[in-house]
Amino acid sequence: MSGFVVWFTGLSGAGKSTLAAMLSAELRARSVHVEVLDGDEVRTNLSKGLGFSKEDRDTNIRRIGYVAKLIARSGACAMTAAISPYKAIRDEQRAQTPRFVEVYCSCPIPVLAERDAKGLYKKALAGEIKNFTGIDDPYEAPENPEVVVYTDKETKEEGLAKILAKLEELGYIPRRGAAVAVSGAAAAGAAAAGVRGLIAPHGGELVNRWVEGAEKASLAERAKGLPVIELDERTESDVEMIAIGAFSPLRGFMNSKDYLRVVREMRLENGLPWSMPITLAVSEQAAEGLRVGSEAALRTRDGRIVAVIELSDKWRPNKELEAQEVFRTTETKHPGVAYLMGTGPVYVGGEIRVLERPVESPFPAYDRGPAVTRAYFAEKGWRRIVGFQTRNPIHRAHEFITKTALEICDGLMIHPLVGATKSDDIPADVRMRCYEELIAKYYVKDRVLLSIYPAAMRYAGPREAIFHALARKNYGCSHFIVGRDHAGVGSYYGTYDAQEIFNAFSPGELGITTLNFENAFYSTVVGAMATAKTAPGDASTQVNLSGTKVRELLQRGELPPPEFSRPEVARILIEAMRKSS
Repeated sequence: MSGFVVWFTGLSGAGKSTLAAMLSAELRARSVHVEVLDGDEVRTNLSKGLGFSKEDRDTNIRRIGYVAKLIARSGACAMTAAISPYKAIRDEQRAQTPRFVEVYCSCPIPVLAERDAKGLYKKALAGEIKNFTGIDDPYEAPENPEVVVYTDKETKEEGLAKILAKLEELGYIPRRGAAVAVSGAAAAGAAAAGVRGLIAPHGGELVNRWVEGAEKASLAERAKGLPVIELDERTESDVEMIAIGAFSPLRGFMNSKDYLRVVREMRLENGLPWSMPITLAVSEQAAEGLRVGSEAALRTRDGRIVAVIELSDKWRPNKELEAQEVFRTTETKHPGVAYLMGTGPVYVGGEIRVLERPVESPFPAYDRGPAVTRAYFAEKGWRRIVGFQTRNPIHRAHEFITKTALEICDGLMIHPLVGATKSDDIPADVRMRCYEELIAKYYVKDRVLLSIYPAAMRYAGPREAIFHALARKNYGCSHFIVGRDHAGVGSYYGTYDAQEIFNAFSPGELGITTLNFENAFYSTVVGAMATAKTAPGDASTQVNLSGTKVRELLQRGELPPPEFSRPEVARILIEAMRKSS
């Protein structure tokens, strides 16, 4: 199909970037090549140095329009999401681009002011900010756009549906489920790629923040003279996860714009779904010596300088708001809230460049970053890979759901979290022995990859479930298992809240398919593992022990029923408990 341009326009905060991100995800799911030209990113990379006079604004839009036209000419969809306030310059771009679709995101200023977490509209209305578009600088609404989305009245999904309907009506995109014609060259390229057609990383590119060679030596030398930010166990892990691309598209710790939107809307500033704040907190004293636009060295608990951050932002977060939105509570009994409230009162953000690993791998034989797992999946010929996150031993219930998921996939990645967890969680070395024994005896080894996930546990329940799914997407997984109370703690979340939260995003936005499972148990009625969906009978017919009961049995040296746990796993746990007592 021929290329085209989708030109979003509207006031700041009207939803342009959000709709662009949703639309790009949906078009990619329909095999349309999409390139998004976001207003802020263009200002940084294409129009650096331009101001906000009418002349500079017009120059910025001409540059965006020129790049968009080239993208469309190559047969792709170019999507722009700049305010583009002036009608004449927008019409100029339309005249130069044969297949041009203007989408006007309409929203009244009072609603935008209420949405604005940074209070910019209110400051502009009070005269504290000058030349603010829509307040004392004009915004000229389109007269005949192809699509108008009323973002104060319509949901994001309704807006997306209107845009898709127009693009289908114009014949610019295939209808959902329609066959897509592939050119000979494209078909040859796809054949050459073969099994390497894995799911794309989140944001489209696998981030790599390691520095090597002469650059590493130069940066390490310069770091010696920089102000120092001390890392803790959590942020040491975050540095590594950013470096290896597990947290793609993040290239460092979040700035205030990304942070605020993630806290409030589970999206980055550019509209891409993201559910957890990845932040770097510092003390009052440390903050005084940190200047935006400069660099700082990141130092581990053992005194090594492992990375350098380019400071792009510094702010004081509302931690009460963060706790309530992310953890659904402000109680410090919650381990995630306790950690949050115990960190410094100032956040700093910026891209990082990493010199060396903050922490040596506890299990080097199973330590595979996203680039390595992706290469492994490609070599195996797997395209549908299901990821299973766990911080516990795998008993029969989890064995059952992983094997059920494997029936519709090419391979299974058992991906235990081995970063910081609660003190009463089973130690990682004990769990790893359990996984090794279980895979050796009860799984088809050629269909399973055991690999560690060196992230810290946050115990954010539903939000962390999304976070875990996006990270596994970066590792190359097309599917992700979400069971009961995923990433939960105590009674802060509902049993299946972690499954329901995925409904906050439209199909295709996250790019990874979740497989939701109810509580599994051994059914004496059907004589097999099952769930309430597949086995009749009440609780008396279900072999399903509580965690407390299992611990009591293991502490006495007694094996749980084989319908609950494999005896090999239980013996490893009994031995570990004896040694720790």
